[in-house]
Amino acid sequence: MKIVILDGSAANPGDITWKALENLGEVTAYDITSKDQLIERMQGAEVAITNKTVFDKKVFDKLPDLKYIGVLATGYNVVDLQAARDHGVTVTNVPEYATFATAQHTMALLLELTNLAGLHSSSVMDGDWCRCPQFCYFKGSLTELAGKTLHIIGLGKIGKRVARMAYAFGMTVTATPHDASLIGTTVDVSGTPVKCLALEDGIRGANVVSLHCPLTDDTREIINKNTLSWFNKGTILINVARGPVINEADVRAALDSGLLGGFGCDVVCVEPMLESNPLLGAPNCIITPHIAWTPVETRIRLIDMAAANLKAFMDGSPINKVN
Repeated sequence: MKIVILDGSAANPGDITWKALENLGEVTAYDITSKDQLIERMQGAEVAITNKTVFDKKVFDKLPDLKYIGVLATGYNVVDLQAARDHGVTVTNVPEYATFATAQHTMALLLELTNLAGLHSSSVMDGDWCRCPQFCYFKGSLTELAGKTLHIIGLGKIGKRVARMAYAFGMTVTATPHDASLIGTTVDVSGTPVKCLALEDGIRGANVVSLHCPLTDDTREIINKNTLSWFNKGTILINVARGPVINEADVRAALDSGLLGGFGCDVVCVEPMLESNPLLGAPNCIITPHIAWTPVETRIRLIDMAAANLKAFMDGSPINKVN
């Protein structure tokens, strides 16, 4: 079986292997594939492994040998599922491979905004401590998380793990869950009590708001000028969900005005980031380039799970099928 990995450098820039997939067939791996290169590279291949390379209706019409697309991600919006069905192509994804890493990155962003470790380390490396007359100094105000309230928007697996981590820091945790029937109840998350509140109530009572919801019509720009008006002055906002769940211009305005005490994100509306993005240069803002999912252990898990998906398809019992 001929297997083509179309944009492998994101998951494997060279520090791990494709062995799990190589055990299943003849593998050709490309770092990245442009729209113009896709058809040529897929000629004669039955299997495509993609992360962000798009498969639209026109692509399927030109790839008669294609039988399977394995998406190296949880989201699979890069594939036209109806076109895949029409052409008899099975599409799978890899769910929940990055739960631990994404929750960890959430706390990393929060801790940088509250402890300013990177800011102070850069200052020390520039020689500021050597020139300081006192044994310590501050480049900004640090914040203690114990006793603060974290409100989570979207209480799925990642949201629940973040809840447990925040609770370990001594924080009170509330959430607006996907399931509206839980509003007004308290959910036990592995020993962490999480009070479920309506969105406005949760935001108004929070010192930190963290987004862990999928991107849907209901959640698109859920953080906007109106919902930002519910925030207490100085509240920290974290987004490791999807870029478009916030209105970036409105968040920039809230940072400029001081309404938001800080914003940390790992995702933006258009990736790679555009030079016109309003968040560039914003005060009290930390942005990482969509790396929450990238620890070595997580990427190995991703490739192993993708290989398991393909093996199940080859055995006639596909798993994690999305079409």
